[in-house]
Amino acid sequence: MPTRARKEEYFTLMKGLLAEYSKCFVVHADHVGSKQFQDIRKAMRGTGHVLMGKNTMMRKVLTGLGEDSPYNALIKKIVGNVGLIFVKDDLAAAKAIVTKYTVPAPARAGVVANANVVVPPGPTGCDPSQTGYFQTMEVPTKITKGQIEIVREVALITAGDRVTPGQADLLQKLGIRPFTYGLDILEVFDNGNIFSAKILDISSNDIIYAFTQGARNVAAVSFAIGIANAATVPHSIRAAVRALLSVVVNDEVSFTFDAASDVQAYLADPSAFAAANASSAVAAGGEAAAAAPEEESEDEEEVVVSFGDADAAW
Repeated sequence: MPTRARKEEYFTLMKGLLAEYSKCFVVHADHVGSKQFQDIRKAMRGTGHVLMGKNTMMRKVLTGLGEDSPYNALIKKIVGNVGLIFVKDDLAAAKAIVTKYTVPAPARAGVVANANVVVPPGPTGCDPSQTGYFQTMEVPTKITKGQIEIVREVALITAGDRVTPGQADLLQKLGIRPFTYGLDILEVFDNGNIFSAKILDISSNDIIYAFTQGARNVAAVSFAIGIANAATVPHSIRAAVRALLSVVVNDEVSFTFDAASDVQAYLADPSAFAAANASSAVAAGGEAAAAAPEEESEDEEEVVVSFGDADAAW
């Protein structure tokens, strides 16, 4: 097929994907093998599409969409050995598919390390005649049972440094494959917005926890400056109920309300609650659990019910 026709076919494919999808990943593809691409494409069928190609061709298509196109923000991201993975719906699920196909790889001379490499202590399987080689690499060794043994772990390569031929040879000799390679998601595009892939790792529980902590801080500040708001209402109600309980449990007060019935019943006959706990423990069949109510019964005469104060809400 002529080169021009292949380019036109690529332009048509990319324009169709841009029209069909509103979400995509910008991925870095260094050291990714054809088998990994094949596996990812198979896994993404029905949920997305992997598009690789020359940067100039991708930028030409994106530029041709016009300045008003939401995809215009991707033009500056097409730098280096990158590609696009178009996603239909669930970005988090698509990210899980991409990261699943990450494979270990040996260290090659001249490659930039993407992780720290530490040589662990232990037997190497090398005969004593190679002691000089390990000394050259500044790896402390000793001879044990006819083979060379590394005495302690050695920090060999730091992430970001280039692997030297000696380091690559040592790791190959020891059978260590220190690096992992796969499609690295650089940016996430979603309906004109671009953000880091780390955002996809935030779960609903993380959001709820952050919101709860923020609400607690707002309530604390509001109490300190004496301003009531929606964040302070639950704490104020809780403090008010405790204050009412502390009043109605006195012997001189005959007034009561539904929320105070359990507390008043406990103060009137603590042994009834101890007996109930003992019977439930026996029903569970645990001897250790049955012994716990007996210890509580020894302190029945010293039961102290603390209802706290308004500050205890915090």
